[in-house]
Amino acid sequence: MEIITIKNVSKTIKGRRVLQDINLSIEKGRTYGVVGHNGSGKTMLFRLILGLIKPTEGTITVDAQVSFGATIENPSFLGEYSGFQNLKLLANINQKITNEQICQTIAEVGLDPDSKEKVKSYSLGMKQKLALAQALMEKPSVLVLDEPTNGLDNDSVLQIRRLLKEEHEKGTTIIFTSHNVEDVKELAQEVLEMNDGVLTHSRMLE
Repeated sequence: MEIITIKNVSKTIKGRRVLQDINLSIEKGRTYGVVGHNGSGKTMLFRLILGLIKPTEGTITVDAQVSFGATIENPSFLGEYSGFQNLKLLANINQKITNEQICQTIAEVGLDPDSKEKVKSYSLGMKQKLALAQALMEKPSVLVLDEPTNGLDNDSVLQIRRLLKEEHEKGTTIIFTSHNVEDVKELAQEVLEMNDGVLTHSRMLE
């Protein structure tokens, strides 16, 4: 079942075409790994999928039942607050989850939900884990993750891979970028290659 359809989409910003004639169908419950060098258009593609930007040309259709959880570029949180306090503020917007569910998700990514440490003193890896917890906590149907293992040590990388595999087994659709070849090998059912704003190739790993 197709839940996201991108058809003949291009995006031009300040006279520069950053996405060119993108055609892509995302199927429910599959995991997609998007690879390409920095500046190839991966993050711009994610912004398009999430509705953060509009296409200059073409159309993007998202099923009405889709709910997104996402990490895009550098995670941004309120530095004077703890990890739990930051996620609680975000959770208050939709009021879909309890404090217990927030704490459970924080623990699942390898952080201490009871810690009073302020986010401003977090390491890059800790901020990355908190961003993943934010993306996961409301149980979205689609995860859009930009470099989800960036800044993590080896044990944490393995932990996050296990967590994402569990999400896939629950039926979550996952679209992620990674410069870590093992992430792609371990997680992706389909690999999409971006090159200078063009979706140049798609190959199945199954």
